[in-house]
This record gives sequence, C-alpha cells and structure tokens, in this order.
Amino acid sequence: MHDLTQQVLRTDAAGMPLEWLHYQDAVRLYHLGQVAYACGSLLYRIHGGVNAKSGLRSVIEVNSIIATYGNNHALAKARDHYIPPLNNPALFRRDAHLCLYCGDRFHPQSLSRDHVTPIIQGGADTWNNVVTACRRCNNHKAGRSPEQASMQLLAVPFTPTHAEYIYLQGRRVLADQMQFLRAHFPRSSPLHARLSYQS
Repeated sequence: MHDLTQQVLRTDAAGMPLEWLHYQDAVRLYHLGQVAYACGSLLYRIHGGVNAKSGLRSVIEVNSIIATYGNNHALAKARDHYIPPLNNPALFRRDAHLCLYCGDRFHPQSLSRDHVTPIIQGGADTWNNVVTACRRCNNHKAGRSPEQASMQLLAVPFTPTHAEYIYLQGRRVLADQMQFLRAHFPRSSPLHARLSYQS
C-alpha cells in the first residue's frame, strides 16, 4: 500500500485521462457508485465503520487508475483545441529539468522560464515560445533571440496535449499510470524521448 499522498488518475468511461485525485475524492466516487471500472495497482484499502446489523466493516479498495461514468462529449471536443495553462513547474517538467541552452540538468529553484523570442521583441508568453533555462544561460541571453546571443536551442518548444499536461501536473506518477498516460500521448510527442532519457 502507498502513503495517502499518492494521487489517483481519473479517466472517463472511454479511458481518456481527466485529472489527478486525492484519495478522499476517489473514495467519494467509489461510495457514490460513480466508478465504472478500475485498473492499475491497488493503492489503498480504506476501512469504514462497522454495520450494526451485520457486524461487517465496510472496505473500499482504491486503484491507481479509476474510470468514472459521465457524458464527456463536450470535453472530448474541447480537448482537440485544448491549450493548458502555462506555469513553471509544468514547463520545467516538459523540458525534463534541462536547460535547453547548455543541456545541463538542474533543480527547479535553479531554473527559469526563457522566452525564445523575447517579449521586448514581440514574443509571446506561450508554450511554443518558452523553454527551460538555467539562470546563467537566461542572464547571458537577456533580451536577445538565441541567434542574436549566439546560443543554440537544443529542442523546439511545444504545447502539451491534454494527456501530456495531466502527466506534467502529476506529483509522483506510478509506472502503471505513466504507461497509461503515454498511450494517450501523440506518437510524435517529444515527451516520449525525454521520458526515456530520464529513466
């Protein structure tokens, strides 16, 4: 069994990833009969009270991946045009905590968000224009483009899909959850190579 901080991956009944849940929210879905099926490993066995008539104690077993009932047609349509909110933790994870200029790996507190086309030159604060950079490289590049600063960009920035963003938001993604999510990444996703590089 895992400690109670391990997140549960929730999908719709068709198996499309939706979000991460804390164990309390997962137990609530089981209790309300909203879980269509579960897969992955058993994470928790939560014991409830004892039934006064039968003398039996209730138990809810929570798996690492749960599919829930519900109509998600609108979400499925929106997912095709989904642009996730840009934030540094997800950006740094997208780029495998590597500075995309020097290629070294850093702790998050030593990283920064660099605008490939600087904002002062008309660049936007969007996924396709930002990369992870160490503070030294970001300071050296300053308000210049990589070409102007004679710095080579090691990878092309990209906007994560819905499934990729769910992965990027996960705190400690278990192997079975990772395998499930990777099956929903586009075949051409740069995350496939970056995840292989990390392991």
